[in-house]
Amino acid sequence: MSMENALPGFGVEIPFVTHLGFSLHRMEGGESELRYEAAPEHLNSFAVTHGGATMTLLDVTLATAARSVSPEFGVVTIEMKTSFMQPAVGPLVAKGRLLHRTRSIAFVEGTVYDAEGRACSHATGTFKYVRRQPAEGAGVPTD
Repeated sequence: MSMENALPGFGVEIPFVTHLGFSLHRMEGGESELRYEAAPEHLNSFAVTHGGATMTLLDVTLATAARSVSPEFGVVTIEMKTSFMQPAVGPLVAKGRLLHRTRSIAFVEGTVYDAEGRACSHATGTFKYVRRQPAEGAGVPTD
């Protein structure tokens, strides 16, 4: 994978995130902020941001908040719960916050806001810190 396509500041490339067009605006001290404007192909049949794209935005936002305190590690999602409160229309801002961490686990939350600052969706998640693997040996440790 090419680092030139990585989300600036994130440190790794995730092709799906690159495809969606997220931009990282903050990643420090247990907090993160990403921005996203859905392309037409990322909308659902109601012409609002597809829930899968919104969940991906939340997943990356939560992971970024977790990684902000230990950027030398990657994180993998163990579980995530998302509540959709209203349609996500227009440019979106997602803010994440690390609630608690142990040596190997992070508990985080995040909210997606629309252009008027209204909360559209909220997620909580649990992430595991993992050592980075070289690109050639791609894979995630299972133990």
